Amino acid sequence: MRIGIISGEFPPMPGGVGHFTRILAERLQAQGHDLRVLSRAGCESDKLPVTGLPGWGLKQLASMQAWADEEQLQIINLQYQTAAFDMSPWVHFLPALLDQPLIVTFHDLRHPYLFPKAGPLRDWVLRHLAGSADGVIATNPEDGGKLARLPRRAIIPIGSNILSENAIDDSSEASEAKRRWRGNLSESGTLLGFFGFAGASKGIDRLLDALAELRAKGRDVQLLFIGGQDNAVAAGADASADAREKIAERMREHGLEQALRWTGYLPEAEVAACLRAVDIVVLPYLDGASYRRGSLMAAIHCGCAIITTQPKVEHEAFIHAENLWLIERGSTAAIGAAIERLLQNPQTVRQLRSGARKLRQRFDWQGITRDTLAFFEAALQATGHNETSEAAREAD
Repeated sequence: MRIGIISGEFPPMPGGVGHFTRILAERLQAQGHDLRVLSRAGCESDKLPVTGLPGWGLKQLASMQAWADEEQLQIINLQYQTAAFDMSPWVHFLPALLDQPLIVTFHDLRHPYLFPKAGPLRDWVLRHLAGSADGVIATNPEDGGKLARLPRRAIIPIGSNILSENAIDDSSEASEAKRRWRGNLSESGTLLGFFGFAGASKGIDRLLDALAELRAKGRDVQLLFIGGQDNAVAAGADASADAREKIAERMREHGLEQALRWTGYLPEAEVAACLRAVDIVVLPYLDGASYRRGSLMAAIHCGCAIITTQPKVEHEAFIHAENLWLIERGSTAAIGAAIERLLQNPQTVRQLRSGARKLRQRFDWQGITRDTLAFFEAALQATGHNETSEAAREAD
């Protein structure tokens, strides 16, 4: 199958959608399919043909259409995240311009920016994209529920962007990371970890408040921020900078300068080592734990003991005290109480790590690739393009 993938971000750009797109494309290619990627200018790969565009405005719609025709694609997969496409509305009209079937993978259902006070029109544009596509994939149950009326849909979760199995299982790497990042923490102290870009929905302010309260009680705890501080995608840059400034302000307010450390951007093997090195990973998302959270998937993949917040809708894979420690959303007190509870119960910490290792099998890339490919094939058949696919294969 000749597959084209359009993504608003792609390596070397930072960002979960870009890394997901790269991994999925490489996995599909490894199964014998012919892949083409369309993303931003400057994006590249040593394994995949990547075409770059200068932006996502109206003029680029014609370029996307021309790319699809020139590459003789049989099916196109749009990896949709509003911020990754600069909040532009134009990509929502792509299905009408393409001769090829279009499958949209929704990483979120945020509205694009149109103009001030656009109101219901912003929701209509999003619904137009979903309704005019030949199939939709949601990465999580909450978005899947909103797309439930569409005839061809599936829920296929994202996987971890951290793929280094050697780093995950190599305790010497984790031990080295722990020695490097413990700072002045005592041997009996606790190293907490947070992974992901700074953002208003991450609950970092509550985490810092809880950390300050624990230290005021005499608890020897420190916090390691793992990875880069922000995503450089244009639409999210200002928000990330604002979030970073609020973190710095909160840190100064509580006098936490000696209790916080940032690793900065790290290769995936070192990220995995850091995740394994911390005692507890704390991810207090204000909107709840979700399959869409790449940082949560990475912590699960690395077999961490994880404190996170209760999902807004039921996620059957997440089980409190078995594979995650789930707490109330938006509560500083709940974060502090959970950390203290786990510090007093090392057996529970061991259980959470064991549960996370079992849970990661549910989000493995082999299953994600298989399910995605099956959905593509079903969409080709349903839209009557499967005969074209057979003819193309015979011509090859």
